[in-house]
Amino acid sequence: MTTLLPVAGAAQIRQAAVNEIRTDRKAFAAVLVLNALAVGVGLVGPWLLGKIVDAVGKSPARDAVGTVDRLALVILVCTVAQIVLTRCARYVGYRFGERTAARIRERFLDRVLALPAAVAERTSAGDLIARGTTDAPTIAFALRTAAPDVFVAVIQATFIIGAVVVLNPVLGLSSLSCLLVATIAVRWYLRRSSAAYRTEAASGSQLAEALATSVAGARTIEALGLAEMHSMTTASSIDTARRARLATLRLRSVLFPALDVSYVLPLVAVLLIGGVLHNRDAVSLGTVVAAAVYLRQLVGPLDTVMLWVDGVQSAIASYARLEGLSSTPTVRQAISAEPADNRIRIIDVSYAYDHGRDVLHGVELDIEPGERLAVVGTSGAGKSTLARLLAGIDTPRTGSIHVGGVPISGLDADRLRHHVALVTQDQHVFHDTVRGNLLIARPDATDAQIRSALAAVGADWVDDLPDDLDTHLDGTGHRLDAAQAQQLSLARVVLADPHTVVLDEATAQMDPTSARNTERALAVVLEGRTVIAIAHRLQTAHDADRVAVMAAGRIIELGTHDDLIAREGTYAALWHSWHGEKRTAT
Repeated sequence: MTTLLPVAGAAQIRQAAVNEIRTDRKAFAAVLVLNALAVGVGLVGPWLLGKIVDAVGKSPARDAVGTVDRLALVILVCTVAQIVLTRCARYVGYRFGERTAARIRERFLDRVLALPAAVAERTSAGDLIARGTTDAPTIAFALRTAAPDVFVAVIQATFIIGAVVVLNPVLGLSSLSCLLVATIAVRWYLRRSSAAYRTEAASGSQLAEALATSVAGARTIEALGLAEMHSMTTASSIDTARRARLATLRLRSVLFPALDVSYVLPLVAVLLIGGVLHNRDAVSLGTVVAAAVYLRQLVGPLDTVMLWVDGVQSAIASYARLEGLSSTPTVRQAISAEPADNRIRIIDVSYAYDHGRDVLHGVELDIEPGERLAVVGTSGAGKSTLARLLAGIDTPRTGSIHVGGVPISGLDADRLRHHVALVTQDQHVFHDTVRGNLLIARPDATDAQIRSALAAVGADWVDDLPDDLDTHLDGTGHRLDAAQAQQLSLARVVLADPHTVVLDEATAQMDPTSARNTERALAVVLEGRTVIAIAHRLQTAHDADRVAVMAAGRIIELGTHDDLIAREGTYAALWHSWHGEKRTAT
């Protein structure tokens, strides 16, 4: 069962944003100062224009020309200064945005890599894909483009409104009253947009999950005749995403017309009221002109804010989704004690997935160092669950699993992997060279050690690669089949060199001959190590020191292959059934 990762709340988002500013406070302060200076210089022009109008109306023509020239020169200087300061402010703002975006992306990656294996495996792949490939770029784009523009626009709007009020309180208050339309429209929008954009982002995750599972399981879907049903499920996800996008579109279709009206009303109010006051000699014509020019300038920053309001809301929703990972537990309670030896003890272990019914019931087992134990049983018997507990991925509901007298759940991930490694039938080949794929397990490994590990698992196909260990394994380079990919995974285990290896049907994707060859090679390489093999081919059990037979979450038989055959119990029945089918196939 897959689950979605948490989403940060409003308080968590605010705190995270404050932390971003604190991290680069000097750049943020520089952005504030430069923008304030740019806007302040820009306010001089309309004020001087009003002075020019008054000078022309009151002074003689000869005197007025000189005054106009002087004031026009000042306006020119202020305009140039505003351009320079604005360019500097944007440069500093863009750099601040890029650095912040880089930190957010790096923090997201660190948090994903720090997720406990159990959480990562149960997390929706589509959710992680959407957060990494959609939400992170959305935030980066907003910080690079939208945030500086909106920030400058907000400062400009604040200064312009303040300038109109200072110029003439009556005209300023009359224009502000007309902006109530915009205020009401924005408040209406903001109350609804946050939830709407989060729903849109979540629907994108669900759609990504549906597409990812369709691609990954295409052959299975086709083989089981589930194409039509899966198409309906995918179509439902597409429809949900479409409806979520339409919901945000409806919000914008109400907001933008209201804002268009609100832009015109303040200018109309200033011209009408200013005209009345000028006729009564309560205000000069230059003051009315200056106020009108200021309010005409107000349209620019308000337009910018409204242009990016959609992008900002989307970025906030994406930021909440990325910051939500901080609410996921990532660190286990580690203990300092070191295991005394390599002995593994399973003591009265019970386990249930997601607080459901127990799938393991009171499992007891002692595994000696260097022992080769095969765990067999029918599907659903609890074999893989036991393997996950042994590898420390999950923690028992009751009971405990010890290695060298220390609970496995008390070891941090790095120390645990030094002792126990789990290899499943699922494997991953990174878009890197053969060498790069193997150095993940042991960064200081030499080429000789890498070749030795590959030879140990029978990966002789490496010798035929065009660039040997430097061959790229990706869509544009060499593509490995399932058996080769699993051999690469097993070679990582050889390099990691743990004292206990849990093989959960690790050779299931290989053909019988390759699987047998790999198992024989591993038997030599893992000599002296503890090997716990979750076996679906009973030949693995035949070669083991002991065999544990599981059914309904319990170990019902335990002993050597010969002993269990002699008992004529469950294992004997499985062996005869498998052996008979093998002979028939032969």
